[in-house]
Amino acid sequence: MPQFAYIARDMQGQKVTGTIEAGNPRDATAQLAARNLFPTEVKAAEGKESVASRSSITNRRVKGQVMATFYSQMSSLLRSGVPMLRAITVLSQQSTDATLSAVLTEIKGRVEDGEPLGQAMARYPKVFSDMGVNMTRAGAEGGFLEDALERVGTFTELQEDLKGRTISALAYPIFLFGVGSIVITILLVFFVPKFDLMFDRLREKGEMPWVTDALLSFSRMLQSYGWLLLLAMAAAIFYLRVRLASEAGKEWADRAKLKIPVLGGILMNLAVARFCRVLGTLLGNGVPILKSLDISRTATGNRLLSRSIADAAENIRSGDTLASPLKASGHFPITVVEMISVAEESNSLDRVLPEIADSLEKRTFRRLDLFVRLLEPVMLLVMAMLVMLVVLALLVPVIRSSTAM
Repeated sequence: MPQFAYIARDMQGQKVTGTIEAGNPRDATAQLAARNLFPTEVKAAEGKESVASRSSITNRRVKGQVMATFYSQMSSLLRSGVPMLRAITVLSQQSTDATLSAVLTEIKGRVEDGEPLGQAMARYPKVFSDMGVNMTRAGAEGGFLEDALERVGTFTELQEDLKGRTISALAYPIFLFGVGSIVITILLVFFVPKFDLMFDRLREKGEMPWVTDALLSFSRMLQSYGWLLLLAMAAAIFYLRVRLASEAGKEWADRAKLKIPVLGGILMNLAVARFCRVLGTLLGNGVPILKSLDISRTATGNRLLSRSIADAAENIRSGDTLASPLKASGHFPITVVEMISVAEESNSLDRVLPEIADSLEKRTFRRLDLFVRLLEPVMLLVMAMLVMLVVLALLVPVIRSSTAM
């Protein structure tokens, strides 16, 4: 149990100091009052090292799947009639994630002190998303907290499934590229140089094929200056990390991703689907549209789309519709804009937007599957051609030498 340091006055007005064990400052104050002490200050009696350690734990991120489980379990407990503080305590004790457990313990103390649940969650932005915090606030104020938490859990699980499918689809092509690059590098550095001395006579006669000569020159360069190449690659990676840490760099990266052939359109559609799902979920839980747009624009993960949505919010403030500025931005598919326009006219955005997200994700994943299926043989073909080029560049001079002999 935590220790609290206190400064109090007794019945005679004398100053009394000390420490006391209690679950939270309110309990500590009650215990002091029972001893006929009047506290003037009560604070956690923790050392700097302990506070720093706890702070480092609560500032870590929590996996999306863990958060999806938390929201669903919290909703189920509240729906079953379990008091909120008891539900938070149970989930804190049962959580296998140390960060979430520590955060829930702190949230319980804050809620016991009278702080609203949504406000307490907002203190941990790396654990609870903006959508989770705002939907919790809306649910608590509107009396539908269980439904709000359930929807956040469902949405978080869908997003994690989406992320997992994307990563698993691209894992094999990335693996092929990595293995192929290592194989070709080993050939050039350790295998090709062994043929250099064998071809001196052909080089002297001027009968060396240019492909072989270029391959041997490149191999010698890798042997002599390979460390410089590695250093240049490390410097480029460091420069990119520094550049991408700035807002200008992040915007450049978001713009560059959307210009990638085929993959750019897929990434754009997935970002639009995330926006539609978050916006529809927030509107369905009673969050005002301007607040919903402000939250959902951060869920796209792309600054170009986020700026377009922010402009749309400004137009809505001036009495315009949502569909018009989204269409003018050029970043949203025409079919999506038309469906949003019809939904606005029928006042059914909260119902239509999740349906748009479902439809868009299905179409996009079909394109992603096709892209990955085509990418795998293309990667294999490119790697095979590179290996064949190395082998042929070495075999042609050998064949010529044998013919001359």
